[in-house]
Amino acid sequence: MKAVVYESFNTAPQIQIVNDPTPADHGVVIEVKATGVCRSDWHGWVGHDSDIHLPHVPGHEFSGVISAVGKQVKKWKIGDRVTVPFVAGCGHCAECHSGNQQVCDHQFQPGFTHWGSFAEYVGIHEADLNLVALPESMDFTTAASLGCRFVTSFRAVVDQGKTSAGQWVAVHGCGGVGLSAIMIANALGANVIAIDISDDKLQLARSLGSVATVNAANVPNVVEAVQQLSKGGVHVSLDALGHPTTCFNSISNLRKRGKHVQVGLMLGDHTMPAVPMSKVIANELEILGSHGMQAHRYDAMFAMIHSGKLQPEKLIGRTINLEESIPVLMNMDKFEVPGVTVITEF
Repeated sequence: MKAVVYESFNTAPQIQIVNDPTPADHGVVIEVKATGVCRSDWHGWVGHDSDIHLPHVPGHEFSGVISAVGKQVKKWKIGDRVTVPFVAGCGHCAECHSGNQQVCDHQFQPGFTHWGSFAEYVGIHEADLNLVALPESMDFTTAASLGCRFVTSFRAVVDQGKTSAGQWVAVHGCGGVGLSAIMIANALGANVIAIDISDDKLQLARSLGSVATVNAANVPNVVEAVQQLSKGGVHVSLDALGHPTTCFNSISNLRKRGKHVQVGLMLGDHTMPAVPMSKVIANELEILGSHGMQAHRYDAMFAMIHSGKLQPEKLIGRTINLEESIPVLMNMDKFEVPGVTVITEF
């Protein structure tokens, strides 16, 4: 099969012909129809993820059609249209038994722990636990755009933040994760404030439901600006970028007993950000993480998509081919294009 492969960190990947995957007894092989290009892939490429062993094929946000099935798989057959959470469970640990496959003790992550979806085919373990059937009404490009960004944001806003109608929500960073969070929080009836340094991204945030925006490059104090707009601070705040500054601001702009949800990855030099702990204690703030979403929670998200309350296709910025993915991957840290980039030609 054709795949994007890098043999050392921080050097240009290449298109190579590599062996097709074969299914494990409990797994399947999926013919990739679409796959997103995510900043998490960039983190892996530069060497921030210790789970990656070289040579490596990136890619973890994908959809496709099952092309081969292991002999122990009971729920799936060749030809089924599917997607997969970017964190897949082992099915045997305590976390999986509690329904929390997103923090599985022995998690399988295509594109990180194993070869991923910047390829014509990808193998997936524990298929009966981890695969998600695509609604017939959903195209592969939209399904791939859900990837880690949309589903992680859904869990962050709905399950972790427990956002409800009328609350104020701040979203720091308007990339794919942040824009997804804005759409989801707005669909729940929250009042969303979008924060970024790009006017283009803030304009897109407004079109997706934010009631106010803050350009962090143009205001003297982001925290004060958010608190003023929300009349005392927000109930839920997300760091959707993953930077010490956005993390600090997200915690600091909360009202008393508010919730901060860390969605953006904090890797490399950013793993130990400063936290305003005195404010956390005095105001009884909650600090939460959000790491993917379990396969069994997709139905709730699909129901909101089917009803029209969520329209993830609006987040797709552009579609590209496999060859074009290489420069896009290498420049993900520059945030050049608003919205989600999806590979649709292999």
